[in-house]
Order: sequence, then structure tokens, then C-alpha cells
Amino acid sequence: MDQLDLRQDSILFGEQEYAMALDTVIAVAQQRLLIFDQDCSIGHFTSVKRYDLIHAFLIKNATTQLTIILQNVNFFTLHCPRLYALLATYSHKIKIYETNNSAKAEKDCFIIADNQAYIRRFHIDQARFKYALNDAETTASLVDRFEALLQETSRALSATQLGLS
Repeated sequence: MDQLDLRQDSILFGEQEYAMALDTVIAVAQQRLLIFDQDCSIGHFTSVKRYDLIHAFLIKNATTQLTIILQNVNFFTLHCPRLYALLATYSHKIKIYETNNSAKAEKDCFIIADNQAYIRRFHIDQARFKYALNDAETTASLVDRFEALLQETSRALSATQLGLS
């Protein structure tokens, strides 16, 4: 299966399908990519392909912006070295935040591309998701939710350590 059936308002199943839908949504992003996830352990964020897609997004133009909100940054910092390296290289384009305790109860995850495309996994433990490439209405509600989650962050992740060595 190389392409997904882009059925609007359909619920899709499967980890492989989820990874392909992630690829699709990330690939269509031109300006802004918003990611809310528990820790990036699901969705092939450790893969070369995911790195290549996110890197390609970041170099599309001078104004691309990637914002990631994670409930726990440990998996990301320990198991996603390629993406972590992007934070060091493109710190002017990437912001990564960790939620405070009140937002750790959220069990879904989603990615938004340019306020038009999205993928939303309903529960992190189940490979049930929905996505669309041209759904401004649903995407707007997810952007509002992302902004609310951003208010519930406790710290920003940095690729550089400050202080004396």
C-alpha cells in the first residue's frame, strides 16, 4: 500500500496506515507544522524517513515553523537523535515543549499542517485515526486545542546546555 484512500470523515485503522498518513500530512506542510504527542514513541519518529520528511519541511523556505508539544520528552531526547539534531541546527524554526502535569491526562495525539491538513489519533494505545488534507473547520478546532495545550507547558526543550562546564 503506497497511498492511502483519502476518505473524509472515515476512521482508519492500523499502525502502517497511521505511519503513511503521518507521512502524507507532513509532506503537504508548506509553512507551519504543529505536533502534539505523548512522547514520539509511536509513528516512526525514530526513522530516517520521518527525519527526511521533517527536514524537507524545514528547508522548504525561510519561514517554516515546527512546534512540538510532548507530554514527556525522555523518549524524544534518548531515541530520536536525528530529530533532536534538527533542533540544534534549526533552533530558530523549531520549538519543543513539555506539558505540565494537568495536560498529561490527554490520550490522543495530532499533527496539523498549515491550518488545512491534520491527522488525529483518537487514543495513543489504539491505531484508530482520522485525517484530511483540506478540512479547515476541523483543523481550526485542533489549532485552538493546540494553543490551549501550549498554555499548559512547563518547559521548552533546548539542544544546547547553558552554564559553565
